[in-house]
Amino acid sequence: MSKRLLKERGMLEKSPLPFVAIITLVGEDIFNWECTLVGPDDTPYQGGLFVLSLSFPAQYPFKAPSLKFKTKTYHPSVSLESGEICADVIGNWGPTLNAKHCLEVAYSLLQTPQADHPVEDEIAQQLREKPKEFEKTARKYTKEYAK
Repeated sequence: MSKRLLKERGMLEKSPLPFVAIITLVGEDIFNWECTLVGPDDTPYQGGLFVLSLSFPAQYPFKAPSLKFKTKTYHPSVSLESGEICADVIGNWGPTLNAKHCLEVAYSLLQTPQADHPVEDEIAQQLREKPKEFEKTARKYTKEYAK
């Protein structure tokens, strides 16, 4: 399993994703990554740097890694308190999926916020009913926390 993670990390270093600024191991632990995503253009997250924790279980790739935003992020699918991402967002996990998929999922959350899989019901309701207000608040959080 650690061989696979080493290979996946090597592939991401060899062919980096354009929206990933940094991938580091937490304490040289191959099972715990810290990744910095660049906020997508033309979104309330533009200009922000979002730190994401990616923790791989011992059963990886048969069990999904956990994703958590360490940067406080105003988003319906991200817990304001813990940064955890709604599990439904990752979808049906299988051993053919990988770390790159997880990073793409996290980035797509920032690209296109949706209220379909909320962790934060009030933010989801705001996104549906008052999208301009949602964008304003998300921009404020980005400016304040995603430095």
